[in-house]
Amino acid sequence: MENALITGATQGIGRSVAVAFAKQGISMAICSRNVKDLAALKQELLAINPNIQVFALAVDCSRKDELLNYARQAQQQLGFIKVVVNNVGMFQPSSILDDADDAFTTNFNTNLMPAYELYRFFGKSMMDERAGHFFNICSIAAKEPVVNAGIYSVTKAALYSLTHIMKLEMQAYSIKVTAVLPGSTLTGSWAGTEVHPDRFVMPDDIAAAILNAYNMSKGANVDEIIIKPVLGQL
Repeated sequence: MENALITGATQGIGRSVAVAFAKQGISMAICSRNVKDLAALKQELLAINPNIQVFALAVDCSRKDELLNYARQAQQQLGFIKVVVNNVGMFQPSSILDDADDAFTTNFNTNLMPAYELYRFFGKSMMDERAGHFFNICSIAAKEPVVNAGIYSVTKAALYSLTHIMKLEMQAYSIKVTAVLPGSTLTGSWAGTEVHPDRFVMPDDIAAAILNAYNMSKGANVDEIIIKPVLGQL
């Protein structure tokens, strides 16, 4: 059985990916800071497919010690982790000149550090197996910076750059690395908006694209996935 690890799995894109993986029969480790949401998602995934295993752990992914403990326990519970979806992230609108004093550290530790550390943790075991796939959920802001989300754009651009380095380091071992760059996606970041849903990409759209990329033949790597709203960015 194939095993995946997803960060920030209980909402938005992470949740949609978890559901898509369950439908395909992929066992997984899921994490979130919200224990109640995590337990509910685990039960939902097992109801979708009773044949999979789901390891759930409450984790603050911005804390390296908690993140690596999650990675270790996931490996112990499930075995070889073949797929890592680096989904956890944060978005707080602000210009850099108006950022709080801790904005850089907080955004760096949430939007970039987890992907870096999980790559270091799982990369060598994937090299040994000559199999694996990393999906880094970046943002279209990595290529098209948002003026009122400066440090978010900077950290997502760094994640996009990290993805390129990962691909170069892993390609000789047949390990795939994909950058996912969604445009405006209807997740919790848009809670309370009066904008019509048709103006957004849906989390299920992102999950479908990820699953399609994962299911491609062994020799095919999707370097990046860009999905934008038809009517333009919000």
